[in-house]
Parts: sequence; structure tokens; C-alpha cells
Amino acid sequence: MSRALSILNKIFGYSSFRGQQAEVIDYVATGGDCLVLMPTGGGKSLCYQIPALLRPGVAIVVSPLIALMQNQVAALNEMGVRAAALNSSLLFEEAARIEQQLLAQRYDLLYIAPERLLAPRFLRLIERTPIALFAIDEAHCVSQWGHDFRPEYGQLYVLHQRFPLVPRIALTATADLDTRQEIIERLGLKDARVFIDSFDRPNIRYQVVDKSNSRMQLLNFIQSQHANEAGIVYCASRKRVEEITAWLADQGMRVVAYHAGMEMSQRRSNQERFLQEEGVIMVATIAFGMGIDKPNVRFVAHLDLPKSVEGYYQETGRAGRDGRMANAWMTYGLNDVINRRRMIEESQAHFKFKQVAVQKLQAMLTLCEATTCRRLQMLRYFGDNTVTESCGNCDVCLNPPQVWDATIAVQKALSCVYRTGQMFGVGHLVDVLRGNLTAHVKEWQHDTLSTFAIGEDLPGKTWRSIFRQLVALGLLTIDSEGYGVLRLTEASRVVLRGKQTVYLR
Repeated sequence: MSRALSILNKIFGYSSFRGQQAEVIDYVATGGDCLVLMPTGGGKSLCYQIPALLRPGVAIVVSPLIALMQNQVAALNEMGVRAAALNSSLLFEEAARIEQQLLAQRYDLLYIAPERLLAPRFLRLIERTPIALFAIDEAHCVSQWGHDFRPEYGQLYVLHQRFPLVPRIALTATADLDTRQEIIERLGLKDARVFIDSFDRPNIRYQVVDKSNSRMQLLNFIQSQHANEAGIVYCASRKRVEEITAWLADQGMRVVAYHAGMEMSQRRSNQERFLQEEGVIMVATIAFGMGIDKPNVRFVAHLDLPKSVEGYYQETGRAGRDGRMANAWMTYGLNDVINRRRMIEESQAHFKFKQVAVQKLQAMLTLCEATTCRRLQMLRYFGDNTVTESCGNCDVCLNPPQVWDATIAVQKALSCVYRTGQMFGVGHLVDVLRGNLTAHVKEWQHDTLSTFAIGEDLPGKTWRSIFRQLVALGLLTIDSEGYGVLRLTEASRVVLRGKQTVYLR
């Protein structure tokens, strides 16, 4: 470990290890297999980069994205570490040159995509050179239920079969209990040691606001809290990325876009501008961000609901990697839930996957509607019990939401869903409850129902909030076709019978 500390000081410029870094490095350097879970910005890459320099041979690093490889290699080369990347962006001659250098043992680390690594030709190639270790970065990509699933990751168990004496280290910042077990099983790491650091990022302030005019809400947030500072704005679709990028530019913001539909050269150019210039805002789909190491991102904003808590955690974790205060801000409304359900149902995935996706979405809704510390709830989702007290730094802690006994209002809402035949969305249900005699209400003769106008004492905005929270609580569900129709659940029966009190924000 004295050699490891010397490398840390002289090459990477840090005076000491933090968290479990030293223990992981010692374990891998002496030949052990392990799974490492550390938060974004927690220093995962050092856990394999330093053992790569301590052990003889080249470390083969499996990485899912070209941009991620390029960033890592560029940073290592700048520090004098011999590193290279093999990926599809290289010309044939350049790839051949790197392979020759590999055989000549000229590299300490070689980054490669799983598809290329698993090619029979490349496996035969690395059998001819000493290998220090295999590092499987972003290991959550192995999970077929995850947000970054890469089927090739599931085939990486062959590394242990073909190279049984070479240590393997799998690393991720995003894995709940089920995903960890899946990583262990699919990568053949059942005898590996598991290192789990706290998922807490105390310098990030989490905030969720009711969606009204999301563009103006975003603009006000940036101008009031992060003027001329770097940030990332996530949107659910390519079209929305382009619209928000153009709109922010019209408001005088320095902004660039990133999504999978853009030309590779344009994506690369925009990413480089974001990384190298100060105060640039990146508007992107989730195609952007994995492995992006820009320390002074001051905010991450979500204009659309993330698919899961894992996705949200990983995306917000790109803020504040320098340890200074940063914001994770999101606008959220019931239409987001409807759109997400539609995307799940319209996907070509099999039934089991859709079930898991709905469960993960439900967990995300629960986080959005939290009435107690948002940070604690997210940490509990990941099985992290290291933090036991409210953080005092999320929106719920700083401005505790008023909670009211909404049982009667909830019963009215649920009854309205039932009386209208469980065939309508929020807009129509609110009209019935409020006694709005619209053409649609008259067409269906819902003005004759017992629930017509029984909710005229509450404004429409309040009713929409009630319906949104009932979905988050599991008392209502959105139809399986994802068209916004609300239906009762088994849990709603207890409330309708007056046997359960319901408190809402």
C-alpha cells in the first residue's frame, strides 16, 4: 500500500485515499475479485487504475461508451499513464497499431467495448499478452431490468472461464439490492467480495416542484440560482431537447444539445464545448452523461419524469462532483406518469420487463411525493442505512409540506372514478367533481351522477394534485394501455369503505 499511496500522490495528485478506496485497491492488487458500489464522484476509477499500475501486465477495462473511454484515456495520458482505447470510431490502421502496441506490452490500461472484447479474434489476441486485471465499469449495464442495459455485458462471465487467474473488479454507482445480485450472478462473481460505500451525496440539494409552465419554471430556476453556471437539463425525447435548446438560446443562455439522433461529430463537438468552456448548459436525453467528469456542474434539471430512482440518482449525481453545493431540480406532473406508462406499454419488451418497469416507475413517483426527507427515502431505496437522520438540505426538509386529512376528498375522487366506469382521465374526472357542464360531461350524462359537483369546494388544481398523489400511493393506477385512464386498485377499497385515513400533501 505504500506503493499505492505513492502512485496516488505522484500521478493522480491526491494526498490520501478516501472511503473504501485503499481497501479495494489492496484487495484487487493482491489478486481478489470484487464488486464495488460507490456514488458518482466517489473515485471508483482509482480502484482499478492504481492496481493496474501495481500489477504486471495490461489492465483491460470494459466500458460501454466511446465518449467515456476517450475522456478516461485523455486524462490518463495527460498524467503520463500509458493508456489507449479500442472502439468503432478508429480507422483500421489506428486500431491495428494499438493492437501491436498491446502485444508489445506498451500499455498499462486498455479501454474497450464489451462487443469488441468478446470477439473470438480479440480474446485470442489478449491470450498472448500478460493481463493485470479485468475492470468492468458501469456494471449495472448487465441488468436486463436497468436503464442502461447492454446485452453484451451478460456474456462477460467468459472472462473468468478463459482467464481464471486474472482478478476482476466490477464497478457501478447505481444498483439496488436486486441489481447487485444480478451483477454477481451474470458476471460469475459469487465468490467475489462486495464493497459498498454510502450512496449519499450530501452536497446535492434535491427539489421537486409541481409542473405548471415547465419552460418558465426552468428559466426562473436557472436565472435565480445558477446564472452563468454549468448545468445539465434532461428531457425525455429528442424533439423536446431541440425545442428547449432553441428556447433557452433565445433567452440568452449559452446552451448546447445532445441526443442519439444527432450526427456523431456534432455530439462530440457539443460535448467538448460543455466540458471545456465555463457556464455552458447541456440539454440532453439520457444518452448523455455516463462517465462525464466535469467537476463544476452546479445543477442537473429534469423537465420530464425519470424512468426510475436508479436513473434519477445516476443523472443527478453528475452535479457537484467537486464537493461544492449543487442542485438537483425537477418539474413533475401527472402527464409525465401517463407518458411514461405509454412508453412502457408501447415498447417491444416482454411482459416481465414491463412489470418491473412499472414497479420502478412507481418507486419514482413515491420519491416525488415524499412528505419526509427525500434524501433518506432515496438512500433507503438502495438499501443504504448509513444515514439515519433527515438531511436538512432537501426541499422537504427545508420547507416541510403541509399535510392534511384528505380522506373525504379522496373518497370523492375514488367514487368519481368508479361512478364514471373507470374509463376516463383526470381532466374529465375533475370536470365531473367540480360540476363543470362541458360537452363531454353532457354527452356521457355524467351530470346525472351522484358525484357530479360534489367537489366544487376545491379548485381544479387541488383535485389534479389529489389524483396525482393517489397514483403515487397506489390507490389508483393508470390503464395498462397508457392512455391516462384512471382505475381503482385493490388498496382503494379500504379507503372507500372508510377503514383507512389518507393524508396528502
